[in-house]
Amino acid sequence: MLLGISSSLEHADPRDWAAKHKALGLGSVNFPVSISDGEENVMAYKKAADEAGLVIAEVGIWRNTLAADMQERRRWIDYSIEQLRMADAIGAVCCVNVVGTPYGPRWDGGYRDNFSAELWKSAVRMIREIIDAAKPLHTKFCIESMPWMIPSSPEEYLRLIEDVDRTEFGTHLDVVNMITSPKKYFYNDEFLQECFEKLHGTICSCHLKDIRLKEEYTFQLQECACGEGILDLELYAKLANAEDSAMPMIIEHLTTDEEYAASVRYVKDRLML
Repeated sequence: MLLGISSSLEHADPRDWAAKHKALGLGSVNFPVSISDGEENVMAYKKAADEAGLVIAEVGIWRNTLAADMQERRRWIDYSIEQLRMADAIGAVCCVNVVGTPYGPRWDGGYRDNFSAELWKSAVRMIREIIDAAKPLHTKFCIESMPWMIPSSPEEYLRLIEDVDRTEFGTHLDVVNMITSPKKYFYNDEFLQECFEKLHGTICSCHLKDIRLKEEYTFQLQECACGEGILDLELYAKLANAEDSAMPMIIEHLTTDEEYAASVRYVKDRLML
């Protein structure tokens, strides 16, 4: 596995960015710039990553490609196509988004119709359109697993892969995002194994974090830093490494550079990396 963080860290230039990630003992990085930042800037960051021996794990999209407003939807689909083309040009492992929703004010929010047949069909069409237009040769396009929109389970992810029917479509695995019931929480070791068994051969990149049960009623789960919850991190790393010894494992959703550095140290110590 290649440990990484979602933060670009405070840095002065591409070489400083790469050096700070390398100094933390990381093997992978999330790309910190987009196609909007210009080709020269993009290639400078790629060169810095390559010279430091850092694998570019993810290029993010994070836009609502299923927006209710059709002009906005078109804008973000076109942006996704360009991001995927850029990701392929720099040799990124994957280019990732969440599926999005037209059903409420929050673009990545939870709504009943997120699980409708209509949204499923729209998602399949959207994913195919992005892949077919970008025509990536090396990079996989991925939809991150989510708790309140598809794909919210390994079964849904597998079905989505089958329906999209494109070899350029892969799995971006965020196990914590799919732990949505007491059974999955308390038996997260079994759920981890289920995820890797069902999605074997499709997993490109993983998010690394933890999850804990809050004391308040009713059933409430909270994402947290590694070590502050009950996720079987050793098993997660073992399964990811068995899937691909160069699997990016990206620590995310912390606040400061210091928090990321502390989490990296904790993970490396706990997993004896």
